[in-house]
Amino acid sequence: MKQDYQYKTSRGHSIPVTRYGKGEFGHRPCVLYIHGFKGFKDWGFVPHLAQRISLAGLDVITFNFSHNGIGPDGQSFTELDAFSKNSLSLEKEEAIELIRLVAFSDFFGGHLLQPLGVLGHSRGGGIALLASASSEEVQAVCTWASVSTFDRYSKTQMNTWKQQGYHEVINSRTGQKLILGPEMLSDLEKNAKTTLNILQATRQLGKPLQIIHGQADETVPCFEAEQLNIFADPTKSDLKLIPDGTHTFGAKHPFEGESIPLGLAIDASITFFTQQLRQ
Repeated sequence: MKQDYQYKTSRGHSIPVTRYGKGEFGHRPCVLYIHGFKGFKDWGFVPHLAQRISLAGLDVITFNFSHNGIGPDGQSFTELDAFSKNSLSLEKEEAIELIRLVAFSDFFGGHLLQPLGVLGHSRGGGIALLASASSEEVQAVCTWASVSTFDRYSKTQMNTWKQQGYHEVINSRTGQKLILGPEMLSDLEKNAKTTLNILQATRQLGKPLQIIHGQADETVPCFEAEQLNIFADPTKSDLKLIPDGTHTFGAKHPFEGESIPLGLAIDASITFFTQQLRQ
């Protein structure tokens, strides 16, 4: 079963949310999925991943960050002004708010009576670690192709960004020019080493963590997964490197089917969450 919702955040932003599951919400363990940079809840493998996890007996909640740039059709980057005003601290705040929405409210028609896990991809993996480290209600975390730091820009890029007031990125899928504004730069300069410190959050996580990374990741190198594993509690951390796995584990948008690396990543995640969230 798939059901769509609209949720208004504490800041008044409306974001789309989807539940994958069967029966009344709350009676099965639940996994909250967090998308990455230039990602969205209906990108490529995400619905397939959610359906696979749901068929294994867990509910899955997916959502779009309020400023990810995706418009009303759920597929196109048409909210470019919102995209330009996004910040990592805003995404962390919204992730924590969604965790609490799932864990404590009856927004989905019932209260969650089973454990909650979080799964994040790429930048969403970093956000998942930050949000989960400060959320006792999260019982287990899984990252896919996660970054280990948000400090990813050279001094030259940062200086140009500051002088111009924006930083331009290209959406390789659509060819669109997307603009990151001064809000993101200011947030990084102020918080990258403190409240947005992914490695520090990983060290403080204190709950089971599965780190999944493709050995052929062309966007986030494998050593970032190894860094996360070094900072994690060795008694609670599990690093899985997927042979031939790219940044999206071979998946594209629109989705063209489950590749071998994607299947391995999904199977590992299902095993992990089933073991950690089943009461």
